[in-house]
Amino acid sequence: MTTPKRLGVVMDPIAAINYAKDSTLAMLLAAQQRGFELAYLEQRDLSLRDGVAFGRRRPLTVRADPAAWFTLGEPVVEPLGALDCLLMRKDPPFDTEYIYTTYILERAEAAAGLLVVNRPQGLRDMNEKVYTAWFPQCCAPTLVARDMGELAAFLREHRKIVVKPLYGMGGRSIFVLEKGDHNAQVVFETLTDYGQRFAIAQRYIADIADTGDSRVLLIDGEPVPYALARIPAAGDHRGNLAAGARGVGRPLNDRDRWLAGQIGPALAAQGMVFVGLDVIGGFVTEINVTSPTGIRELDKQFGIHVGDLVVGAIERRLQAGPRPQGRGGAAPATAATPAR
Repeated sequence: MTTPKRLGVVMDPIAAINYAKDSTLAMLLAAQQRGFELAYLEQRDLSLRDGVAFGRRRPLTVRADPAAWFTLGEPVVEPLGALDCLLMRKDPPFDTEYIYTTYILERAEAAAGLLVVNRPQGLRDMNEKVYTAWFPQCCAPTLVARDMGELAAFLREHRKIVVKPLYGMGGRSIFVLEKGDHNAQVVFETLTDYGQRFAIAQRYIADIADTGDSRVLLIDGEPVPYALARIPAAGDHRGNLAAGARGVGRPLNDRDRWLAGQIGPALAAQGMVFVGLDVIGGFVTEINVTSPTGIRELDKQFGIHVGDLVVGAIERRLQAGPRPQGRGGAAPATAATPAR
């Protein structure tokens, strides 16, 4: 009799998730359907003793039932290496506690050969806004700086820009500024704390108003055939579902596939199995590696099962066994941008 494979998940409290939209739940349902035994952990359940990563895990059963989607068993403390795979699906903020968590998971990866999705080193190295700099051929003009004068000069050059903090998520603290805006200086002061913190500025892409901010999902380097366009609410400029945007699925276009080809293989080689590209007007604005979402919306609109595709990729990696990983900071090769 074959012993079932064991898949753990580190996530936010499962009782508080949005059943209809939660991508982690979609993955867990797919893994259970494929015969995995599930183990549930939160950050507080992790520990590191004498170089060995431990977890206080609880057996987890999930159901496609909006009234009762999970059951947890009694907790057991054991080395994380007793699992076959672990999903790191804790939502940002990407704070110091998040970084400490990646150290613990990396010890389980290095010492026990645990497959962690996504790879802990990559989670640390690939800031979701700054890492676009490794693929400049895919991006609109972008500046990361603390100097408020540099940010002001960038605004004068491009006349209309988006400015946001490097640590934000869900559409928080995103500003659109036009040349001559009397609020520009105070925005720069606020985001940089008077030059003490880095902020990111990007040339404004007008397509956001009509075609939205599209989430292109990559699974082990390959794109899902459909993207989720987040169309901003009336009177808003933010293409974030958490900020009231409307999610509209669409087939990938040629530019989406080109962007995926530029970025996907490089990230897959570094152990990033499930990634979300944010694309506006054919330009990548963010590379989401922490806990990308959008699965449930695409499944509902197109009758696909993205969670099952993710678990299938995990199974293939488990079958292949350990393989060399690229360094998270290694710059990928670039290629000429195709005509648009």
